[in-house]
Amino acid sequence: MAIVGSLLHGSTTSLAQLSPVTEPIQNQAAYSYRDPANGYTFTGVSGGTALTSTALVDPLGQILGCDGNPLPNYAGFSIALYEPDASGIELGNLLTLTPTEFPDITGNGVAGGKAPNVDNVNPFSLTNADAGQYNFLFDPDANLISPVNAGLQQTSVGAQYILVVRSPSDSGLPERRVLLEILNSTGGVNNSIVRYRATALDGQPLSATGGIQVTDTVVEVLNAETQGLNLFSLALGVMLCKNNQLEITKTADRAAAQPGDTAVYRLTLRNLSEVPLDAVSASDQLPFGFRFLPESVRGEINGQIVPIEATASRDGHTVVFSTPVQLPTNGVLNLVYALQITPDARRGTGRNSAIANAARTDNDFVLQDGPVSHLMRLEAGILSDCGTLIGRVFVDKNFDGEQQPGEPGLPNAVVFLDDGNRIVTDANGLFSVANMLPGRRSGTLDLSSLPGYTLAPNLYVRERNSQSRLVNLAPGGMVRMNFAVTPAAQQEAQ
Repeated sequence: MAIVGSLLHGSTTSLAQLSPVTEPIQNQAAYSYRDPANGYTFTGVSGGTALTSTALVDPLGQILGCDGNPLPNYAGFSIALYEPDASGIELGNLLTLTPTEFPDITGNGVAGGKAPNVDNVNPFSLTNADAGQYNFLFDPDANLISPVNAGLQQTSVGAQYILVVRSPSDSGLPERRVLLEILNSTGGVNNSIVRYRATALDGQPLSATGGIQVTDTVVEVLNAETQGLNLFSLALGVMLCKNNQLEITKTADRAAAQPGDTAVYRLTLRNLSEVPLDAVSASDQLPFGFRFLPESVRGEINGQIVPIEATASRDGHTVVFSTPVQLPTNGVLNLVYALQITPDARRGTGRNSAIANAARTDNDFVLQDGPVSHLMRLEAGILSDCGTLIGRVFVDKNFDGEQQPGEPGLPNAVVFLDDGNRIVTDANGLFSVANMLPGRRSGTLDLSSLPGYTLAPNLYVRERNSQSRLVNLAPGGMVRMNFAVTPAAQQEAQ
């Protein structure tokens, strides 16, 4: 059989066993790190470390906290091995393990069970007496049944498993899943030293080095207690960390504002982890038309003023706040800053959102929370950036697109605007629309409202040979939109 001791969150505590194996044991980790200062993500593979020894150990898995120390209470924690389903990443059947015991009390010939999981049960419940340690035994003659393991036995190269750590609902710790895959044989006694790969399916680090993927060795261990059995020790380091280690909230001093007002915002960052945090920062996406006031920034931690650096993007739409001061455990960082509402804000949503970033001081794991948002209701007030659209529909006799004396306007012509409004011309063919939002606006002449008329060809401006017009209405400005038509009978005669 093979012993599987997947180490969760830290180094292994175990008993040394003599072994004839002298091949080097290679350990290598892939890492992925996101720099919160600039948003860049760095990935790579660490350099391998090699250890050569004739004294091997029987590693036991152990669940440790995010700080690398044992958890205060293991009641309700369990660990299990599954085969993957056909997708290769979701849980399939629970792996059936061969029952064992030590010593061989029943005389069934399957002595070799090792504490703490002497009966080789799956799932295995963790206890405080064993400090959260666990282990499993694989049977090299037992067949696997998952489609991804078709034709393989439990210790075959290419076999895949999903290691699942479950925690009680009141612990605040998430369930973790790690995909294990045996890669290839590298020699050793009975050709039993194989490489395996462990990949965190939740994208969170497996160990204090920050790697989300680890390549290590599975080594056969021979001793007097287990003669006749193949014991493969699989030691895997994984960190079990709370989901909510950093919390951000966002508020403002008002629910509504008008152009010209100044709104004061507050960002509150709370450290919910068990260690201080550094590299603390918050990124705020400003609403359209809101202008950041750098001189307004203030920051304090637990009532003490702290320096805050505010960096605005070139377009002014993003502001990053950071402090060189560590945020202590259970500490609160309050950031206060002001934004000025400009007339352009009326064209935006008034909603801005913020994201918090920090790093643990013990293992440099990057923490993030958010986005959180605040919606500012925008009112017109005494200032407005709305413009006015004017236009006319007339008979164009010389096809130049401009109305001259003797070219009459046509009443009751219908123009549809891009916002869905329907405009009808007056007795002189004129129309106007006040309080239009600025920007690129379009209108289309409904020729069915002018029986006997068709669009007049324009001999000078090609763009006007269309039923639609596109204009650029400046904030607070006025723009003209004309439509030239001609009697349909005259157009057909030409």
